[in-house]
Amino acid sequence: MKIVVLAGGLSDERNVSLSSGCMVCAALRERGHEAALVDLYLGTQDDPRTLFSAPIPEGLKKIGRQTPDLAAVRDSRTGGGEGQFGPGVLAACRMADVVFLALHGTCGEDGRVQAALDLLGIPYTGAGYLGSAIAMDKDLTKRIVAPLGVTTPRWELVRYGADEIPALTRRLELPCVVKPVASGSSIGVSIARSREALSAALTQCLAYGGVCVAEQYIEGREIQVGILEDKALPSIEIVPKEGFYDYENKYQPGAAAEFCPASIPAGWEQRLGEAALTVFHALGLSVYARADFIVTQDGTPWFLEINTLPGMTPTSLLPQEAAVTGIGYGELCERIIGASVKARSEGK
Repeated sequence: MKIVVLAGGLSDERNVSLSSGCMVCAALRERGHEAALVDLYLGTQDDPRTLFSAPIPEGLKKIGRQTPDLAAVRDSRTGGGEGQFGPGVLAACRMADVVFLALHGTCGEDGRVQAALDLLGIPYTGAGYLGSAIAMDKDLTKRIVAPLGVTTPRWELVRYGADEIPALTRRLELPCVVKPVASGSSIGVSIARSREALSAALTQCLAYGGVCVAEQYIEGREIQVGILEDKALPSIEIVPKEGFYDYENKYQPGAAAEFCPASIPAGWEQRLGEAALTVFHALGLSVYARADFIVTQDGTPWFLEINTLPGMTPTSLLPQEAAVTGIGYGELCERIIGASVKARSEGK
């Protein structure tokens, strides 16, 4: 097949996306496909036909400790322009049999790219535009799944300005987790155990639009469950060596210990899988995803959020879960493509 791997873009998860894209592109070429790595935002000035044989930048596979300087990325785009699709991107996508979305974060995982490709009749991987948009919104996701018996921490959607932070700091319960309503990779997430920490967390979230979810903090084990082709994969437990599973601990090799399958009773594993699939189906998702949970001492899985385009980086979790079932990285990429082409043909 001829496949465009769409990565990069203009979100705080840009570097994660580029790492995923490099890995996916290399794996597809090894499996005999014609694969091209294309940056959604920067695009290309080259003849799109040459992209399928262009070298894959090895340096992009490694993710730095800091999020990217998006202002510098904007300044580096040749030809300027305000659109999210860089020069030559759509021309390359039209040449492909399918577009593999290795995008993460806003304008990549929130349904807008999916909707654009739908309108152009270009098949792509992962969930459709509506499920992607809903899953990106942490508040809306919880509103949908909580009535279905999925246990989730108490939460409140907070829209505020800087002048409202003192009142919120006094009112919100502690300890709590403060997170932007529509972001991933734990970017902008803080655990507040004191009023001072809560004020700092709310101040930090102003940089992400001043719309956040203040969520009850649950003490327990961090366990995540991948879903592939409507089946739950074996769970994986994450134990950061320091702090919580933030951006740095997610992507720096050795920063967190990961155990797959998680060392938990069979009953816990079943409850996790059932909860993950309940969320997956309730949001109308398809192909694959990864659901995040905290599991308390009594075995209750507390649902946090679901990711519709899980990372495919060297430290990502879904490939590890698939590998436990005998699905190697290259095969995983091909299965995602096959299931996605089927989903698009069925209007999902």
